[in-house]
Amino acid sequence: MAARIAVFGSVNMDLVAYTDRVPATGETVTGTDFRQVPGGKGANQAVAAARAGASVAFLGAVGDDSFGTSLRTNLVGCGVDVGGLRTVPGPSGVAHIVVDAGGGNSIIVVPGANGRVTGVAEGDRALLEGASALLLQLELPMEAVTAAARAGRELGVPVHLTPAPAQDLPAELLESVDVLVPNEHEAAALTGRTDPREALSALLEDVPEVLITLGGEGSLYGARGTEPVHVPAHRVAAVDTTAAGDTFCGSFAVARAEGRSPEEAMRFAAAAAALSVQRHGASTSMPDRAEVEEFLRAHG
Repeated sequence: MAARIAVFGSVNMDLVAYTDRVPATGETVTGTDFRQVPGGKGANQAVAAARAGASVAFLGAVGDDSFGTSLRTNLVGCGVDVGGLRTVPGPSGVAHIVVDAGGGNSIIVVPGANGRVTGVAEGDRALLEGASALLLQLELPMEAVTAAARAGRELGVPVHLTPAPAQDLPAELLESVDVLVPNEHEAAALTGRTDPREALSALLEDVPEVLITLGGEGSLYGARGTEPVHVPAHRVAAVDTTAAGDTFCGSFAVARAEGRSPEEAMRFAAAAAALSVQRHGASTSMPDRAEVEEFLRAHG
């Protein structure tokens, strides 16, 4: 039986410009390409989990504009249940993304409808109940994320939080989080420790499990009372790292929900992320389960 994953989070339209280098303040450069791609950290993790083989329910909001229609249609096309995706008056969320020749990116997120989500709506608890995991991020208002985490805890659903964009995390939120999944920069911002192992140790004082993604250096996992586990990244030629972290998070949650050990889940997620960075876009770059399994057979 497929894992059941619930995602409470943001959905944006990504407006992506590709250029040889990111312009400095006041400078204009010529781009090489432009794409309009469905994204948002919540929606990205939902699509990643669905493509990794899970049954996924998405909870969030879009605006009543053309972007909202496209974003909803894309999630449905990716096999995501949108029964918890409401439409609110006004614009949908957008993200302005610049991708340089090395595959690095810089992003400006304008929340739009995402900012109108202030809590767990009537009917949301029914979508959360019985889920194998609840995935959260910080592109919705903190009060909404905290309410969803609390609901997950009350229903006995393991809560995975990606603390991005990085900001202070209230104790009320942390007490409902089972697995914290920051990248190395977010971990440093949260703890003041630039060494990932030191940051891991500090974060474990607040939550039971921590998984720090390290980009090209792989990932580092720790749980209270156990030794940290490091899994290296696969060496591939990256063309666009947009949503690589979301691909990793969604895939990791599915693998864990299926009963794999943290290390096995990290290896599965690393393969999914390696495939995603070799393609352009956010949700459009994410591999399906068969591709991940084939990559693992070929690369270990």
